[in-house]
Amino acid sequence: MRVEPALGDAFSLLRWRVHEAEGRGRRAFALFQAVRHPGPLVWILPSHAPETPMLRGLPQGVGERLHVFRPVGEVDLLWCVEEALRAAPVGLVIAEPSHPLSLTAGRRFQLAAEAGRTTGLMLIHQDAGSNATETRWNCEPIPSTAADSTLHRWRLNKNKKRTLDCWGLNWNGTSSAFHMVSEAGKRHQPAVEAR
Repeated sequence: MRVEPALGDAFSLLRWRVHEAEGRGRRAFALFQAVRHPGPLVWILPSHAPETPMLRGLPQGVGERLHVFRPVGEVDLLWCVEEALRAAPVGLVIAEPSHPLSLTAGRRFQLAAEAGRTTGLMLIHQDAGSNATETRWNCEPIPSTAADSTLHRWRLNKNKKRTLDCWGLNWNGTSSAFHMVSEAGKRHQPAVEAR
């Protein structure tokens, strides 16, 4: 069963704002967002980061639009993020800062996103976000015994515009399609007909 558009909107990032994702599944969340955002994509990683996106392993259509930057040092990384957010044709800026984001950096990012009409997603370490962020997501993989399982739990911990919530979903990493997964013991059972 495909997800209804209204439910898919629960995972839509407010345009022209900066958001944050933390947790072990933050990169999967970033790739999910990359599939959903049209236009050029910018991914900014520290130069010392041991892992980089592998083009052949990315969801369909993402690799062709992706530009990876590897600035040396945190100051250059923050500058690179701000400049990328100001670049009007960019659809989504994903960045992985090494240090906690200050309120000043968060506000500068918000102003840059508005000026460039782009969306930002900071992949942060636990509790290393800025108070200026629009939303903060905690993203964790859900353990499963199935070999082909791609289950995720995405919790909206901070939100300036909507309510907070938590979702379990199955996203295979290849397209924007996903399936909602009920928590164990809370599945809706069909009504039994009286005889």
